[in-house]
Amino acid sequence: MAGRLLVLCPGQGAQHPAMFDMARSDPAASRELEDWLADPALAPLSGGASLFANQLAQPAIVAATLAMWTALRDTIPAPSLVAGYSIGELAAYGVAGALASLDLVRIAAERARLMDACVDERAAQGMVALSGMPHGAIEALLARFGFHPAILTGEDAVVAGGPAAAREALAEAVLAAGGRATALPVEVASHTPLLQGAVMPFAELLARQAWSAPAFPVLSGISAEQVEDARLATRVLSRQIAEPIRWMDCMDACVETGVTVALELGPGAALSRMLQARHPHIACRSVTEFRSLDGIRSWLGKQLE
Repeated sequence: MAGRLLVLCPGQGAQHPAMFDMARSDPAASRELEDWLADPALAPLSGGASLFANQLAQPAIVAATLAMWTALRDTIPAPSLVAGYSIGELAAYGVAGALASLDLVRIAAERARLMDACVDERAAQGMVALSGMPHGAIEALLARFGFHPAILTGEDAVVAGGPAAAREALAEAVLAAGGRATALPVEVASHTPLLQGAVMPFAELLARQAWSAPAFPVLSGISAEQVEDARLATRVLSRQIAEPIRWMDCMDACVETGVTVALELGPGAALSRMLQARHPHIACRSVTEFRSLDGIRSWLGKQLE
C-alpha cells in the first residue's frame, strides 16, 4: 500500500533572509519569486526591513512557502492533506490550489495590516510559549496576567498572547511554578480575543476572492476539520485570527486520515518536529533539512513507494 503525504505550512518564528534560496534553484519558482518580490507587499525586503515585523513577516512566509511548493509540486506525489500553522493555514490554500499564489501574498499583507490595527500604541502585545505545566494551571496564570491561550500544541504546552508589558512577569511566574517560558518574536497577540476587530474585515476580503475547489483537503486550525468548501474556508480562516489554534488536535486528525509521511515546506522545522514527537510512526522532515530539491524528491520517493 502506497504512503499518504501530508504537507505542512509553517507560521512565523523561523523566517530568515536565505529562506528563498532553495526554491530559486527551480526556474518556475524563481520566476514566481521575482514577480512576488516586485509586488508592494514584499517591496520592503529589498530595503532590508526586518523579517520579524508583522507587516512583512506574514506575506514573506507565505511567499517562501508557496515558492517551495511551486518548485516541488509537479515532481512529487500529490498530498492527501495539507495543514498550516497560523499564517501557514492561509498558505495551505495556495498549496491546495484554492487561491492564486500572488493573491495569497497580497491577502497575507492585508491580514497583517488588519491585525496590526488592533494593537493600541499604548498597549503593545506579545506572545509567550509555555510548557511543563497542565493546561488548567497554565490558564490560571494566563488569566492573572491578562493573557489568553493562542495555540494549543500539547497536553502541557501552549502559546499565549497578551499585553507585552506583562510578558516578563508571566514568564517569571511560570518558571516559579516549575514550568518553562520563552518569549516569541511576534508583535501581535494572534489567535486571541484582542484581535477580534480584524475578523470581520478579513472575512469580507476573503469573500471577494476568486476561489477554486481545492485539489485536496485543508485542515482547519481552530477545529481540526477537513475543509473543501470556500464558504467554510472563509469562515475558519477569519475566525482563527481571534480564536485559539488547536494544533494538538490537528496533529491527531492527520493520523486519523492515515497520513504516513509529512513534509514541512519551511522556513523552519518546528511543525515536523512536533508531529514526529507526538506521532513517531510518521516519517517527518522539513525542506530545511535537505541540501537540494533532488534530495527532497528522493526522500519522498522512498517513503511513499
